[in-house]
Amino acid sequence: MKLNWAERWVVNNPSRVFQQRIEINLLHRRASLRPGALVLEIGCGRGVGAALISEIFQPAIMHAMDLDFEMIKKAQKRFKNHNLMRTGFYVGDVLQLPYKDATFDAVFGFGVLHHVPDWRGGLAEIARVLKSGGCYFFEELYPSLYQNFITRHILLHPTVNRFKREDWKDALQEMKLWVQKSVEQKKLGILGVAAKE
Repeated sequence: MKLNWAERWVVNNPSRVFQQRIEINLLHRRASLRPGALVLEIGCGRGVGAALISEIFQPAIMHAMDLDFEMIKKAQKRFKNHNLMRTGFYVGDVLQLPYKDATFDAVFGFGVLHHVPDWRGGLAEIARVLKSGGCYFFEELYPSLYQNFITRHILLHPTVNRFKREDWKDALQEMKLWVQKSVEQKKLGILGVAAKE
């Protein structure tokens, strides 16, 4: 599901960049990548997260995808002006990742799956493309934050089959993704690292 005008404003403002830097630094303190790591960022937007992942985690190669062609163009422009690690951007859907099983050492997703109507299918794809021992670095929001009286009229999110904290944790376990470290606000969302069995 593409973002509407209000969500684009939220994710493209300077405070979100500041927040992502804090989150990525926190995730890096929880788990690092092996040298030569191949990583994927789902829902990369305009490339801010990809730039921070490149800077902080320093993967050898990074793929970054988003459903929105306009966001991919912005991300490509951002990286054109930086001498960062090898990074490729493409338009894609988390429900149909164009990779073989066990391709990536890490997958990053910042506030993505709560936008996906079939979020379990997206999580299954993430688990499929992760190598055994690979890490899924995630930030996800719970419906009490984005489906309250005010936000449900401004933000665009699926309205059925939404996950709460128990649903999220159960789905991770079903996919053999074991939460290693997390920070959670029970009514808002969760930031964490899950390792694939």
